Amino acid sequence: MKSIVECVPNFSEGRNTKTIEAIADAIRQTKGCRLLDVDPGKSTNRTVYTFVGSPEAVIEGALNSAGVARQKIDMRTHQGEHHRMGAMDVCPFIPVANVTMEECVKISKEFGRRAANELGIPIYLYEESATRKYRKNLPQIREGQYEGIKDRIITKEWKPDFGPAEFIPGWGATVTGARFFLIAYNVNLLSTPNQAHRIALNLREAGRSPDEPGSLAEVKGMGWYVDEYNLAQVTVNLNNYQVTPPHMLFEEVQKEAKKLNVAVTGSEIVGVIPLEAILMAADYYINKENLFVLDEDQKVRLAIERLGLNSVAPFNPKEKIIEYIIAEEKAEPLAGLTVREFIEEVASRSSAPGGGSASAAIAAMGAGLGSMVAKLTLGVRKFEDLDAKMRRIVPPLNHAANALIPMIDADTDAFNDYVAALRLPGNTKEEKELKVEKLQQGLKKAIDIPLTTMKLADAAWDAMIEIAKYGNIASKSDVEVGAKAMETGIWGAYKNVMINMADITDENFKNTTIKLAEEIKIRAENQCEKVLKILENREK
Repeated sequence: MKSIVECVPNFSEGRNTKTIEAIADAIRQTKGCRLLDVDPGKSTNRTVYTFVGSPEAVIEGALNSAGVARQKIDMRTHQGEHHRMGAMDVCPFIPVANVTMEECVKISKEFGRRAANELGIPIYLYEESATRKYRKNLPQIREGQYEGIKDRIITKEWKPDFGPAEFIPGWGATVTGARFFLIAYNVNLLSTPNQAHRIALNLREAGRSPDEPGSLAEVKGMGWYVDEYNLAQVTVNLNNYQVTPPHMLFEEVQKEAKKLNVAVTGSEIVGVIPLEAILMAADYYINKENLFVLDEDQKVRLAIERLGLNSVAPFNPKEKIIEYIIAEEKAEPLAGLTVREFIEEVASRSSAPGGGSASAAIAAMGAGLGSMVAKLTLGVRKFEDLDAKMRRIVPPLNHAANALIPMIDADTDAFNDYVAALRLPGNTKEEKELKVEKLQQGLKKAIDIPLTTMKLADAAWDAMIEIAKYGNIASKSDVEVGAKAMETGIWGAYKNVMINMADITDENFKNTTIKLAEEIKIRAENQCEKVLKILENREK
């Protein structure tokens, strides 16, 4: 997977569509950047942009957007409900994939240095990039807002980290840094702004004062009224959704609103949200309501419904959940084939796909048959007493079936990597050493993939035995075939592990892997036999 960084610059303009679009175009036209979301607010007079790209690309995208704002936004005439101190008010960088927080700190500093030099603007560092403790948090730096910068920026304590220590009337100042994924989240209320703010004060971490802290950690917020929606909102930043996720904030707002006899009418995500946060909400409501929801798309739908995320604007998961937005098209040339095409591909005059891919497909079918029988038993009136058991049995079988499908292509990819290493030159000493290293890496990958196939299938045996005991006896042969297919898939994957082991020079890796593979193979033989005996002895 490529290195992906998210950048979420906030600009102090939410009403001039030409300016908003010009900034968006600057990001779109930056090579390597992908603009995910543009969220303007008229009342706040502020627009939040969300884009992703490589570490190098996001710096360029942020600089290009700031360059447009330098030309088109004049802070001397700006008014809006949101706190602000600059034309580009804040520009955070967030690690998404294959990037560390430390790397994002370096990215933010490089952006700050270049923005100061190229645009002549003052830049402050915050959050993980902060250089001074007393100005780590955004509210600390933004105290007094744009109007207060003039007197603060010339003091020693508030000298910018980059750029001129002087007031730039048309710009103000910008804050940049690296931070954890922040979720901008609003809960809708049919109330006055005062009531919304009262609720926000009760919940936000800072509360009303140091002596009256709020009840939720890692939450910053306030209450306001949004004219275009004709309702009030508790508007918050969830600084760490793993500490306080959206559903927890939503539930607490409902409790506070009930005390005030105020109606809650859904909520909205400003910008984008990680999939994990949505699934956390789904799991919360599944447990709370004792629901049985298995598939990811259904969990996403449940979270959307329970949080009322469609209440003020459509919530399209493909446009709002960051993993769905940045996901490339599934690279499954084999698993994506029809059954006929896959068999024909296996039967063709080519060494790949071979036994490893076939083993993964066979094991997936085995687990899939077990999952099918469990689902056909679940919810049937005459098997109503088994519902609790089926709810436990379905997930591991369903998970194994789905997790084994990608292994079909992974096995062939691993073989291709090894073949590529064989083609490397080996004329010089350095070339020979590199080739040996790459060959060993290729062999280990060619072993690890079928070993993973074995592990995934192995994890489904307990559930397969349970379905043999309690599943609908009318599907007896399906469970028998499923068990035999899982055993065969594991045996085939084992053979692929062993055939690639001969040339491995790492003795510790070899001994550990062989021991584990043999244990899984033997367990598969024993568990399959157990399933078949259970079914043979069942009458109904």
